[in-house]
Amino acid sequence: MYTILALAFGITLWTLAEYLLHRFLGHEHKGKNFFKAEHSMHHSKANYFAPIYTKIVAALLASLLLLGLLALLLPFGVALAFIIGFMGMYGIYEATHFRYHSAKPLKPLLFLRKHHFYHHFHNPRKNHGVTTRFWDRVFGTFQTVETVRIPRSMSMRWLVEEDRIREPYAMHFVLAGR
Repeated sequence: MYTILALAFGITLWTLAEYLLHRFLGHEHKGKNFFKAEHSMHHSKANYFAPIYTKIVAALLASLLLLGLLALLLPFGVALAFIIGFMGMYGIYEATHFRYHSAKPLKPLLFLRKHHFYHHFHNPRKNHGVTTRFWDRVFGTFQTVETVRIPRSMSMRWLVEEDRIREPYAMHFVLAGR
């Protein structure tokens, strides 16, 4: 029972960590940090993502550190379940975020992509969540999104055909600029 709860808590806590890292280290932190440089590149270059090996190394180090700390306080199996939930959700976040920028949307999740793209292309102080909008609502950074204006220079292959928005996405996205 505690193992299942620890797994669920790990999943939930990742979504909070995702929000906090993105908002505070990626945007509100003044100066340089390990996260901000890569995040700024992601915002300024179409389809840029930090190298996967740096993400894997960081995830492994964080997992080992967290597991060591939690194992001091909890039974090892419970601590491990938390880490599996937390890092499993991190993996889902990475795959989801990459897919938002590189592949056609899954219709039921289009609202999350619009939420994320509003953050990218309209207001970086709003809509920090990638896998959920929950924490944006909790912390007052949620912005409802109907249509997202995508700069032509940042448009994605799945979205544009012959310099215009593909028909299935025309009611959700608009190209901006020349």
